[in-house]
This record gives sequence, C-alpha cells and structure tokens, in this order.
Amino acid sequence: MQVSLSLERSFSHDVAIMVDVLRASTTITIALEKIPYVIPTLEIEEALVMAPKHQAFLAGERDGATIEGFDTGNSPLEIQKLSGNTLIITTTNGTRILKGIKGRAFIGSFINARAVAQKASNIASEHVEVVMAGVRGKFAIEDFLGAGEIITHLQDHELDEMAQSALLAVQNPELVDYHVKNSRSARKLRKLGFGEDVEFCLQRDISQIAPQFKEGIIRISE
Repeated sequence: MQVSLSLERSFSHDVAIMVDVLRASTTITIALEKIPYVIPTLEIEEALVMAPKHQAFLAGERDGATIEGFDTGNSPLEIQKLSGNTLIITTTNGTRILKGIKGRAFIGSFINARAVAQKASNIASEHVEVVMAGVRGKFAIEDFLGAGEIITHLQDHELDEMAQSALLAVQNPELVDYHVKNSRSARKLRKLGFGEDVEFCLQRDISQIAPQFKEGIIRISE
C-alpha cells in the first residue's frame, strides 16, 4: 500500500487523513469523546443558520480568535466543558480541507496518531493520503510534524518522498515539541491566550478515537 503526503489539496480516491494540529483535528477528536455528531461548515453564516435546526453548540475561530457569539472557540480545552448531541464547527483551515477530500476522510493529530493510522491502514484498498491543512494554503510545520507522527504508524508501507521526509523529521520528540511550540501558529495562539491549547495538542496518543467525515458529519469511525 502506498502512503503519500500532500498540502491542502487531496488527490486520493481511497483514504485520506486531514491533519490540522493547531487546532481543528485535536478539538474535533476531543469533542467526539462527549458529543456524538460534529458538523463542519465553511462559513460562519452557514453555522449560525444550522445551529437552531440541530439544537447544536457552535464552535469556531477565524485567524485563531474565537468567533463572537459562538459558544466556544476552536479549543480542545474549552470543548471539554460542553456536552450535548451535536456540535457545529467552523475553522480557518481544517474544515475547508475536509470538504475537498474525495475518498474516505479521517481526521488525525498527535493525540490520536496511532488510532487513526491503524483505522486508515485497515480499510484502505491501496492508498493512504495524509493531507496537511496548512495555514491559508501555506506550509505549517506543526501539520508536517503531526503528519510525520501519524506516518510512524504507517512506515511498513510504501512511503513517497514527502512522507519519508515527515517520518525522518519526527525522530526526536523533544525537537518536534520545540519546533511546534515555536511555530507561527503557536506564537499567534499564545498571543490570543491559548498557550495551554498548544501544550495539549502535543500530547501523544491520548485518544483512541478515529474521527471520520462522511456525508457532511464527523462521527467516531466504527
């Protein structure tokens, strides 16, 4: 089986794992511990319209900042305080990437790297694509390193050169943590008061959940 790594755009018609470490992938995974359904939207207005229909909580950010009037931001720590049936989430990067995935779509990060890699490997017929969300179409080191963490659990397969590079980049966990904490995204989050979120997102394999995006809804993969 082939494992490939791409930025922003998904090309696989088999299985793809979207990686948005800071913070959408992490927040969605944590949300599913208490909330059965997560609905991602591209636009704020779409989320506001859908919320009453689904009696849903609203979570979201733009450029890292919590959207005014929403119940919570895109924060894995804040999301733990909510419980209910449905969460609607809109983010700058991650939710946009999900909408463009052609095959079966999963969501991964440091906190569920092993679980999502195993799920993808078990159901893929010939190809697992790891898709870095990046930041508005630009490379983000935290997503590259998060992808590498997932790929450590797929390294027995045939890796393309980008996937090999990500695998090599995560051999030293201390260096990985250092560079994520000092990334542009992390510095911005600290300025906005979300420094604890960055630390939370760097925990390894604390969740056994492999979120799957299907027919417009994210659920725990069976």
